[in-house]
Amino acid sequence: MCPLRIFKRIFKLSELDEIDLQILRILQQDGREKLNAIAEEVSLSLPSVRDRLKKIENQGLITGYHALIDHKKIGLDITAFVRINIRGSAYYESLIELIENLEEVQELHSITGDGSHLIKVRTKNTSTLENLLSKIQKCPGLEYTSTSIVLSTLKESPKLPLHNLSQQDSKKSNEHGSKKDQS
Repeated sequence: MCPLRIFKRIFKLSELDEIDLQILRILQQDGREKLNAIAEEVSLSLPSVRDRLKKIENQGLITGYHALIDHKKIGLDITAFVRINIRGSAYYESLIELIENLEEVQELHSITGDGSHLIKVRTKNTSTLENLLSKIQKCPGLEYTSTSIVLSTLKESPKLPLHNLSQQDSKKSNEHGSKKDQS
């Protein structure tokens, strides 16, 4: 059975201030940055930064600290996107369970438009990609797959756009939402 991912509570952007966002920006740039360097950069004491970071982690905003590995240098030369169409939601759990157990799959998305899901995979070569596709195509309820192999990657970033997420922006969007609700 597929584990469901449920948040304990919904996080609100208004709970972050500009210093929290600065800390997140620093950690996105270098997840191994030392707390004392972060404290210096945001002009706070080390205990204050530690407390803020703990609050951010407890809210589930930081989901982990990872090393980014160059896939080509370890022999994973093929990147592909595979569009999958499943007959209906009754088959979603079996697809998700299968995909979660395939280490070549880096991302799984439920989508609109053509197909029901999109996955990003990395494999050694076209033979290993073909083997992976044959495993996926055995999934119950699968109607079709459509694969696009990446020729070159011009931009790929794990960083989120945090530069426009200040509390003032959040207040403005809340004000606009309130005005729309009143209309």
